[in-house]
This record gives sequence, C-alpha cells and structure tokens, in this order.
Amino acid sequence: MGTHAFSQVEAMVRERLASSALPSLAVAVARDGEVLWEAAWGWASRERRIPATPHTLYSLASISKPITATGVMLLKERGKVDLDAPIDDYLGEAKLRAWVGDAKDATVRRIASHSAGLHTHCQFFYADEPHRPPSMEETVRRYGHIVHPPGQRRVYCNLGYGLLDTLISRHSGKPYADLMREDVFLPLGLTHTSVDIGLGLEPYAAERYGADGIAYPFYEFDHPGGSAVYSSAHDLLRFGMFHLGNRLPEQAALLSPESLEEMRRLVPAEQEPFGYGVGWYVKADECGYPVVYHGGGMGGVNTILKLVPSERIAVVALCNACTDLPFEAAAEMLAVLLPDYAERREREQAEAAQTASKEGPTQAAPPPAEAVGEWKGIVHTYDGDLPFSLRVKPDGDLHARIGEDLPALVNEATWEGGQLTGVMVGDLRTEDVRRWSCRLHLDLTLRGNSLSGAVLAVHHQDAQQGGAPGRRLGNAISHWAELKREGAGS
Repeated sequence: MGTHAFSQVEAMVRERLASSALPSLAVAVARDGEVLWEAAWGWASRERRIPATPHTLYSLASISKPITATGVMLLKERGKVDLDAPIDDYLGEAKLRAWVGDAKDATVRRIASHSAGLHTHCQFFYADEPHRPPSMEETVRRYGHIVHPPGQRRVYCNLGYGLLDTLISRHSGKPYADLMREDVFLPLGLTHTSVDIGLGLEPYAAERYGADGIAYPFYEFDHPGGSAVYSSAHDLLRFGMFHLGNRLPEQAALLSPESLEEMRRLVPAEQEPFGYGVGWYVKADECGYPVVYHGGGMGGVNTILKLVPSERIAVVALCNACTDLPFEAAAEMLAVLLPDYAERREREQAEAAQTASKEGPTQAAPPPAEAVGEWKGIVHTYDGDLPFSLRVKPDGDLHARIGEDLPALVNEATWEGGQLTGVMVGDLRTEDVRRWSCRLHLDLTLRGNSLSGAVLAVHHQDAQQGGAPGRRLGNAISHWAELKREGAGS
C-alpha cells in the first residue's frame, strides 16, 4: 500500500489546518510491522519558523501513562515490583490515607488502572509563575486520599501516575527520567522521546499553543509520570508497534509477550465508566474491532495513539493545540485500512445523530428519601478541616455551606444510585486552591447516615477573567468530605 492511499486523509488535514488556523499536525500509521505512512504539516514553532516533521517532539499529555506503565512492567519483569502489592510498599515515607476501605487494597495494578480509590487530580506549574511543584511526599500528604474503597469505582487520576513515577525512581536505582531514557526509550530506538524536553532535543520540540494562537510558557506538573513525556510521531508509532508485538529488528525485546498482553487486559472495578488496563484504555468494540489506545489533552495539546491488535495496526496523530483533529485523522487512517470500520463508523455516527435529535431535555431525579434533611460534617484540607453543611429538600433543591461562607446553591445537582454530584461556589482557603479561580464540584456517596466522598476544587474559566481563548489550565484537586445526618443516631 503506497502513501497515495492516504491522500484523502492528507487533504482533510490540510483543509482543517487552513480553516482553523491550527499550528501543526503529525501522523504515522503501521500495519504488520511495516510503517506505511508518516507525514506532518504546519509549524512546530511559528515564532521561530520551524516546520513540523514526523520527528518533531510533541507534548503527549496523557499518552505518558502507557509509557510510564511500560517502565513499571519492566521493573516487574526484573523482580522489583509486584503489581498486586500495595503501592504504599514502594513510596517510602509517603503513605496514602484511606478514609474508606483499606490502603492495602490500593495496589500498584489498581493505581495503574485508576481504580485504587483516588479521585481527580491535576496541577499545572508555569515557568513564568513563582509556584513550583512540591515534593511527592508533600503532594501525597495533601492529596493522597482514598475516598472510595479500592476496586469499587474507576476515577481517572493523574496523581496515581505520579505515584508510579516515584515507584520507578525509588526501585530502579535511577531517577524516573533517566530510567525511561536509558532502559526504555533508547533500547526501543526512540531517540526523539524524553520526559520533558531532554537535553539536546530543544530544537525539535513543538510549542504548545492556546486558542488565541499564543504559545503557552513551558509548564510542568506534580505528576510527571502521567503527563510529562514528549515524543515524535515517528517514535510513538514504533512504541505502538512494540506493544503490538511487531517490534522492528533494531528494537530490544524489553517485555515478554505475556507482559504486553497483561497491560492490555481490563482491570475490573465494580463501577466502570470506562475500560482500563495497566496504562491503556481497553475497548471491546469500536466499529467492529477491539482497540487499545490512549489519548492526551491539556493546554496546547491533543494527541492519540490507537492500536488494533487483531489487525496489527497502529495509528498516531499529534497536534500542538487543543482540537479534535488528531482523533478525526486517526479515524480516517483506520478507515483507509479497514473499509468495514469506515462503513460501521458512518452508520454509528448517523444513528447517534438521529438519537440525539429525538432526545429532549432530561429532568434530574429527586433525591432519595433517606437523603432529605440536614447534614453536617467537614471538608478535609492540608491546612485543616473546614465545617461543611448541606440542606437537601424533597424537591431536589440543595444548599451547601463551607466554613464561614454564605450558603450557596448547588447547581447541576444529580442523584444516581445514591451518588450526589453538583457544582457550587465556595472557598477551601488553601494556597493551592487560591492560585486559581475555582468552583467546587461535589462527588458524595450516600452510605447509611453518612454522605462522604470528594469535594474537588476545579479551575473555573469565566468571561470576566479573559474567557477561554488562551486561558491557562489550572488545578483540579480533590479533598475528603464526610457529613452525618442531623438527628440520626451514631
């Protein structure tokens, strides 16, 4: 199959780049161990007039996770890590705190599959701001809270992969970035791949651009294992080929076929809003094919790496801006190689559009009878506990109060299976929260006379602060909360 087979994909990409003023896109596709196509369009850096190529390093965002998980599996094969041991066994003085369940059940495997009971977490630290990432020990002290029994719910959590990069550093004898470069990237021939931008690779790195076309300053995280890897389309495709068992002759056999398969195997959780293995999303049926994949998205980044193991196909699409173009390009490349995939995708899209046109607005369910009433308790922060109260009315009206704030209406309140979610205005009064304008997101579970779970401080981008274009991503950080029904027995 020649590159002309992808001419329609190229035409689509060129049109989108021109019409949307996006900076660049790089793609690559392989089948049966053969690289079929690599291409790039646009600018890696508009300011420096550096064109994008298949060897341009793009910030991968969350595609960092299967890469970090590969490092963990390497240590497993060396006998240094047991996936079913508690993650606490590998963290030194830093220990998770289980508010519900048992921290011993927060295993390495569950951490790697987002099912260990941790909740949403991300923090961004920009080079032109004074704030720097705290140590992992301090991050765990502040946010290492198990708020759901391990194995019960799957909640996507970047912090878990910060724990895994710490595990790698503590039990490989090398810093995380060095282990990945020396024991993973170089043996696989990935010379344009690094944690952050490696020394000597600066000229190849793409800028990350906001919606206003202005480049973000460089930023980092308190969870590098979940977000900090850079790679080129050329390299990332070869990483995908390795995971398909189609490694190139010059690539080392880092992991056994059994370990590669184990990473792609779904790790069960009682509540599964998405399927996840060890570092990979797992989907049993996408347009007729089982797929294993990971995407990435954050300020100035959207990326996708998708594998179709049964067909031995890998596709990559990387962009240095926030856009759905990488996902569209990946789907179009798969459609070229799998005509029945294309037919089913078109049919499913038509059916989804038809269903959406018929669906009217949904009405939120009222709270369960046992939730109605007055609730009082605390929100735990690293600076101390804050009083927290809720008033739940039978009609679903819900007011909350934190600390000395005025009572606030909880908007978008929903009850599903005894789980309360909603959004409110409030202040948790920590320095981390006050770095950004935040809204508080509630995710509380009714457990008898207790209502407990997470209160998330999520950066809120409102129009008065400059609106969405070019706005920086801020924190989404979780705090334990527990309330008791007023008047109920202990």
